[in-house]
Amino acid sequence: MKLGLSIGYSKAELAIPVKLVQRAEELGYDSVWTAEAYGSDAVTPLAYLAAKTSRIKLGTGIMQLAARTPANAAMSAATVDAMAGGGRFIAGIGVSGPQIVEGWYGQPWGRPYYRMRDYVAIMRKIFAREAPVTHEGKEISLPYKGEGATGLGKPLKSILHMNPNIPIYLATGSETTVKLTAEIADGWLPMGFVPGAMTEYRPWLEEGFRRAGGGKGFKDFHIQASVHVEVDDDVRAALQRLKPEVALYVGGMGHKTKNFHNDVMVRRGFGDAARRIQELYLAHRKEEAIAAVPDEWVDLKSLVGPPARIITRYRAWEDSGADSLSVRSRQPEAIEVMARAARLN
Repeated sequence: MKLGLSIGYSKAELAIPVKLVQRAEELGYDSVWTAEAYGSDAVTPLAYLAAKTSRIKLGTGIMQLAARTPANAAMSAATVDAMAGGGRFIAGIGVSGPQIVEGWYGQPWGRPYYRMRDYVAIMRKIFAREAPVTHEGKEISLPYKGEGATGLGKPLKSILHMNPNIPIYLATGSETTVKLTAEIADGWLPMGFVPGAMTEYRPWLEEGFRRAGGGKGFKDFHIQASVHVEVDDDVRAALQRLKPEVALYVGGMGHKTKNFHNDVMVRRGFGDAARRIQELYLAHRKEEAIAAVPDEWVDLKSLVGPPARIITRYRAWEDSGADSLSVRSRQPEAIEVMARAARLN
């Protein structure tokens, strides 16, 4: 199993952990992943890291689909890939939720399934440079012909001769979008993936491969799971440090009727806790929401405790069906322990 390092997005102050990324590269980590919400963006830090590293792949986990047109996403990916020497960029894309899509980006929620399909198709046409790009989609078309159009739009082909093989990963979790991911993407950034979850996902992925045709299967597809890692002799203390983020995402990162993180917790058998966390969080009782997060849920999707416990429990992730695992931690010791667990050196 390959390892990635997920550094997320910056909080109030921009902080890119360059030394941590460089150490991960030294240890043999395969990739580093950034993120974005409504602060620091996902692409710019990778351009900086491209100059500070030499081999490690540079992935967005994720670029939010509403933040950029597909043409701009392709331009950004191709530019950083060229700056990094080619073959290092991974374009990870996801839809975010309607609160951010409409509230931050000012874009319609629309039909995310068709938007993702159009988005990926346009990016691939741009990367390929086989002809000026046209696309007649259910959600996105080029040239644009909708409200306010002048009728003067012209199909264009990228000036930059791009790497035509920049991989595109999709961050999805529902049955319809997971099938779509397997059909049109090179890889998957699964939401709520834990050891044992492949039983649910495998039929969806196989159906997507069937729709793609051409013999596509797991051999042609990457699954990049992620796991929080926290090294501490006190397991309970480590679990407690991870609970505020769980409470934020399950309770408040999305509307009460549309919260993907809450949905995943329900599907994994923690429905009562998910509903209680959301109820408390939306009532601004955040400390109580944090206290309502079950240790068992955090432990299921994390690797915490002393190094020996982490290494032992890592074996379940190796057997999970994912071929890559992103370590979500900025703790230097965690990066070292996971390298030992994965036998990178």
